[in-house]
Amino acid sequence: MVLVDKFGREITDVRISITDRCNYKCVYCRTGNEGALYADLPIADYLRMSRVLIGLGIRKVRITGGEPLLRKGVVDFVRELSRLRTPQGERLDIAMTTNGHLLAEMVQPLKDAGLDRVTVSMDAVDPDRFARITRVANGYDNVLAGIRAARQVGLSPVKVNCVLMRGFNEDQIIPFGMFAREEGVVVRFIEFMPLEEERVWSPDVVVTLDEIVRRMSEYRPLIEIAHERSETARRYRFDDGIGEIGIIAPVSHPFCGHCSRIRITSDGKIRTCLFSIWDHDLHGQMRRGASDAELAEFIRGVVQRKEQRHHIGEPDFVPASRTMVHIGG
Repeated sequence: MVLVDKFGREITDVRISITDRCNYKCVYCRTGNEGALYADLPIADYLRMSRVLIGLGIRKVRITGGEPLLRKGVVDFVRELSRLRTPQGERLDIAMTTNGHLLAEMVQPLKDAGLDRVTVSMDAVDPDRFARITRVANGYDNVLAGIRAARQVGLSPVKVNCVLMRGFNEDQIIPFGMFAREEGVVVRFIEFMPLEEERVWSPDVVVTLDEIVRRMSEYRPLIEIAHERSETARRYRFDDGIGEIGIIAPVSHPFCGHCSRIRITSDGKIRTCLFSIWDHDLHGQMRRGASDAELAEFIRGVVQRKEQRHHIGEPDFVPASRTMVHIGG
């Protein structure tokens, strides 16, 4: 069984948010005034959703938040996911996106439970700049320790995501290139998207793919690496083969035509696009007593309504109905 939308895109990836709580207040995400808005579900409910989705052809599960390491039972969730198999008998690809603040102390249990890879959000390699962006004092050392611990236990390749914002951290491009080479991680720059709680997004704040490549090339020449069509990042290596960066450019170089993912929010709603203006209540179907077969049919119907593309920067653009932290990174 394969999930295919009406535009012929095969849906193979799901991102499941297990909480919208977060211990950081990053300027591109949160106002710093609001906390969690939606309830966390029992871990067993996320597992049931996962089993149904896997039966429909999902092969990759990424655990997100909020900050997923705040969620009690996260290691058990990873362990139970790792026991599931696709209809072809294959093991899932299980990944996690985290701010890394609690990662160092949890990385070995997560690895032992079956986590394959980890992506750490880190928006500056300077402690003072990091604190300004996250609005958390003394967090930089924790995150750096988490990145190094993840490499040490073999959660590789470790990816480090940096959201670039003009006026905040665009001067971190070359330092992050150095960081990728020195720490042996893949740094991925992300164009700033209109998903923050304060709704202050402007095209002028976006640092685009072309600018990132140009500025990084002033440090060392870049060579583009071939990537899968459904990959979100354009990939580059440095000319001497040491270090890799990626650039996720939904604003300047959209990749909607090959999108292979859907999202489950922490309160059990399906979102077919990061910029959806509506969501679909999968958990509501569960509460009403739907069988697994009925849940699968509901999911198929939702996927058929998946948007063709987003409309960022266009006159008819309507902001997503939820902000990033309440969708799941």
